[in-house]
Amino acid sequence: MFPIWIDLIIGGIAVSAVMAVKAAYVEKKVEKEWIEEHGQTYIKRMIEEKQKRLAYREEE
Repeated sequence: MFPIWIDLIIGGIAVSAVMAVKAAYVEKKVEKEWIEEHGQTYIKRMIEEKQKRLAYREEE
């Protein structure tokens, strides 16, 4: 049918596509974890600021 080098090229393209999809999945997962971590930090700061404001109001 086809020469062996064409089969190798097609195989290489297939392996490359699978690896690209896998890398994109891992990168998306890492990015989501990073966003969640920084979101928690932001929420924590908001809560602390709210507590400071409430404590300030109570002092007055």
